[in-house]
Formats: sequence, C-alpha cells, structure tokens
Amino acid sequence: MLWDLFSDGPRFGGAPANFACHAALHGGLVTMLSAVGDDPRGHEATEILRRFGIDTSLIQTIATAPTGAVGVSVDAAGKPSFEIHANSAWDQIAWTPALETRLADVDAIYFGTLGQRSPISRATIRRALAVAKSRGLPRMLDVNLRRPFFDAALIRESVAAASVLKLSDDELDEMLTACGLTPGRDPSDSVRALRVRFDLDLVALTRGPAGALLVSATEVIDQPGIPTVVRDTVGAGDSFTAALVVGLLGADSLQTIARVACETAAEVCTYAGALPETPK
Repeated sequence: MLWDLFSDGPRFGGAPANFACHAALHGGLVTMLSAVGDDPRGHEATEILRRFGIDTSLIQTIATAPTGAVGVSVDAAGKPSFEIHANSAWDQIAWTPALETRLADVDAIYFGTLGQRSPISRATIRRALAVAKSRGLPRMLDVNLRRPFFDAALIRESVAAASVLKLSDDELDEMLTACGLTPGRDPSDSVRALRVRFDLDLVALTRGPAGALLVSATEVIDQPGIPTVVRDTVGAGDSFTAALVVGLLGADSLQTIARVACETAAEVCTYAGALPETPK
C-alpha cells in the first residue's frame, strides 16, 4: 500500500492495494491488511480504499515510518521499472487480535512476495496463511519479484504456502530456478511442473499482449491477448489477479475466468496508472 511516484506526479498503488480495488470493482468484499505512516499520503491512501468500498479496519498506522513510495519510470512500450523506497510503514505490519478475528470470516487470502521483505510483516503474513490453510481456504500468491527484496528461499516458502499461483512470463525462469526446476522450451510444461511440484490447485501465467495460460489438474486454458492501445501496463497484472480470484470464488469456468481477467488487464493498460478514476 504505497504511492507510485511518476514523472507527472504521484498515484496510489502497490500490488495488494491495486488487487484490492479491482477485486472490489468485480464485486468482491475486500479487507485490506497493510500499514501506512501518520502522514498525508497515508491518510489519503486509506480514504481512497474506502471510496472503493474496501474495509480498512485492519490498516495499521506506524508513527515512526512513512507511507510507502516507489519511483516509477515507463519506457516507450509502456513497461514500468521501479525504485522501491526502504523502511516503509508496510514493513511493520503486526499481528493483532482484530486480524485473527477477521480471518475467521473470509473466503480467500491474497499475498505477495515483496510484502515479505521485512521480518515483521513476513511473520504476520505467514501466520495469517497458516490460519487460512488450516481452514482449507484458497491462498493466492501473486509473485512480485523486485530486486534486491527476494531470494530463492522466499520464493519457495511463498509458493509452498499458496494454493493458487499467479506469475508473469518475465518471472517464470527465476521461479523455476528457485524451485529446483529446469526451464523448458514450452512455458506450459514449465507451468505444469510448478503446479505438480507444489501440489497447487491452479497456476496462472500472464504473457503481456500474448494473453494468459491457466493450468489446473484437469485443464489447460490458453487465452489469447485482448487487443488494446497501451498507455502503460502499471497494475495490469494486479487487475488480472483480482478478476481471477473473484471468478474462482464465483465458481466460474476457467475459460470464462481467463477471458474476463485478460479483458480487465487490457482495459487497465488504456489509462495511466493502475486504477480508474477513484469512485466518489
């Protein structure tokens, strides 16, 4: 939960926050677990989530750390690169009784790799995942590999805690190597190997303009890309994951889920930043 600092000004973002907003737009009832500083950016970020209808009761305020920020630059193809500021409020997410209570009444939990860069937040996320696993809940891992904030052990432990994995084609070889698998010529074989290695219910591989590949124990869905005019690709993967999770919880077919998720991501590419204009 942070601010992306573009050359033309700051925009609200962070993969989990983007996911939360798009999941709410798809009809999900979303609770956001994060932390902000006691500063104007933190107050505004929390208010933006509320406008999207998101429950902010688990957002913690850290007086000793600033709200997270990331420097973003976008190349000619609309693809972003990031400079993530260290020692942010979201590095200090603590376990609370309110979190424990909330976990008793959810249908799925979403998490990423970047949010685990600090020991405090990592311990809280892992504890929440253990509770979710004990209840048999879907646990969606959306890989977000940002150097230097990951290593092979973090990747393996995160995938092992998940039941559903989403990653991009840019991240596939790094994931395979970390998990002791050999990259193959056919991405579908690599995705199958990841699913089997960790006994996952589903693996989703996004491929930019080429669409997405969804692999379960019984199906392989090869969804073509949706033609669009790209302004930038910031948040496209997060919106894809949001549509994926809401579709899974709604028991939609994998074919429908893949199509809707790619359509959602294509639409996000048409405007600047990860989110549409904030609802009133």
